[in-house]
Amino acid sequence: MEGKGDRARTSKPKRENQLLAFTGAAAALVLAANLAFSAVRAQRRNRRRKDLRGSDVRVGLSAREISKLADRIVARSKEVHDAVASVPLDKVSYTNVVLPLAELEAEVFPLVQSCIFPKMVSGSDDVRKASAQAEGRIDAHKLSCSLREDVYRVVKALFMRGDWMNPEASCYLQFLIRDFERNGLNLATAKREEVQRLKSQIDELSCQYIRNLNDDCSCLLFSESELHGLPPEFLKNLDKAQNDKYRVSLRSQNVAAVLELCKVGATRRTVATAYGRRCGEINLSILENLVQLRHKLAKLLGYSNYAEYALDCRMARKPLKVFEFLEDISASLTNMADRELTVLKDLKRKEEGDVPFGIEDLLYYIKTFQEQHFDLDFGAIKQYFPVKLVLSGIFKIFQDLFGLSFEEIADPEVWHCDVRLFSVIDLSSG
Repeated sequence: MEGKGDRARTSKPKRENQLLAFTGAAAALVLAANLAFSAVRAQRRNRRRKDLRGSDVRVGLSAREISKLADRIVARSKEVHDAVASVPLDKVSYTNVVLPLAELEAEVFPLVQSCIFPKMVSGSDDVRKASAQAEGRIDAHKLSCSLREDVYRVVKALFMRGDWMNPEASCYLQFLIRDFERNGLNLATAKREEVQRLKSQIDELSCQYIRNLNDDCSCLLFSESELHGLPPEFLKNLDKAQNDKYRVSLRSQNVAAVLELCKVGATRRTVATAYGRRCGEINLSILENLVQLRHKLAKLLGYSNYAEYALDCRMARKPLKVFEFLEDISASLTNMADRELTVLKDLKRKEEGDVPFGIEDLLYYIKTFQEQHFDLDFGAIKQYFPVKLVLSGIFKIFQDLFGLSFEEIADPEVWHCDVRLFSVIDLSSG
């Protein structure tokens, strides 16, 4: 996850020369908080297992195990939906309608995560492929469940009876009806079938778009001089081609490092351009199809456009509210942004001459400004913040603020040797 750090402070009086200093501290704090709260809320069961303690998520599944788990998820979901659909309309109640569906969501959530997480982190091509296929099967099943008219009738019957339920159950019931009707179950049969066809196509194209990016193995070759400014430890982790040039893959971590640290403007521009054009031809075609299909879907469901459909169940509700919000922010920040951009352009002119300033220069010259005006050298500072010291400091903060303790799990089952696993314990409840 990404985050913005503390604002760097300086004694210089001119505020227009101040820029935000981005560090990893806030990101680490947010990550620790997320892990802490998630672990405390989950049940801590079977403490001797090597999977994630505090949850049922498993991270070391083989391709075959992922496929079998996806089948199990689909079968269990179908079993519950069939049971709910079989409830007579005059016998509907919270216990036989809302409760089974809510418990099903809680039951399968960690199992679904076990299936789809490997596609993002596994080092095995087979596992990533199995994970992507499992996600496709689960998504297809989820869509078919959201289009089940028999379940919709039962849920609607319970809602129309108006039985008293606690606020959480009532809200959940309303969300169920809303989701069914956003899938066209309140429409005539022909329109409902068209909605199902469009949503199936949209889901498949969306998965394909992401799958193309995840599977992309594009790389660029650079000489050591073209990578001037990047630290030795970064270069050490790069493979070399036969011509003794470094092979830089277009993975986000490599791209971010080049854009922030490389002193060669041409290299930054080449990397940024190639990164933006990944899977260009095939994904551009997918994107064009998605735009058309989403517009058709929105019109079929009674909306003017897809933006109205997407926002209808969100806080903004209407596209006009989003535009008003963005325009208000733009009016407030444009002058400040222009002043800061002028500062960065001046820095580039001094270092590279009369070369146009591009988006690929932003990270590098923000860092340059920080080093010059805030007397910050992140390379020098880094030696005083080894990982062990930073982690212990973060854990101490959360221990004092929230009454938590952290214990590292020895020999955990994880997806990479660099991953470390910690259990999080609520000191007040154990």
